[in-house]
Amino acid sequence: MSLKENISMVKEELNSEEKFFEKAVITEKFVKKYKNLMIGGVALVILAVGANIIYDANKEATVEEANEALSSLVKDSNDANSKTILKSLSPELYDVWSYSQALANEDTTVLKSLTSSKATIISDLASYELASSTSDSAALSSYSMKQNSIYKDLALVQNAILFLNKNEVEKAHQELNKVSQNSSLSKVVLALLHYGVK
Repeated sequence: MSLKENISMVKEELNSEEKFFEKAVITEKFVKKYKNLMIGGVALVILAVGANIIYDANKEATVEEANEALSSLVKDSNDANSKTILKSLSPELYDVWSYSQALANEDTTVLKSLTSSKATIISDLASYELASSTSDSAALSSYSMKQNSIYKDLALVQNAILFLNKNEVEKAHQELNKVSQNSSLSKVVLALLHYGVK
């Protein structure tokens, strides 16, 4: 190897080392400049993960405590402490329990209060049960007019029967015609139309 080749090889090595050190200096400047931001980002991620773990643990403890309160109420429906705990931890579950108690005790006052429940299903069922238990034709009609009513067809049939009992055949006929043909009550409707209304 000649001296020229050795010198050019040493120059290339020095150039590559110089570029390496230059990149190292740039990286060091970048890290120094954004050090606080990077530490803050890592801390934020750690806090978010920690908060999520705490939230999940708290939620699980709340569900467990609500279930214990419900179990106590199933054993003793007069346990005021369990009622308070369940109502504060899970108002929707409390409404479900209240609904079951209202049906068992035929308590129209509780059913009336549950018609404004935040649990949509409970408010719907309570509205139907209240109208049905009081044989209120206007309430049954109003319930059947609501969109997505669970017992819409049953309310129509019940209302038709109330009209038949009052000998208001035309109104009964109108109610029965509102029942969906795909309803499981369609055979009952046909029987009422054939035997009851004609």
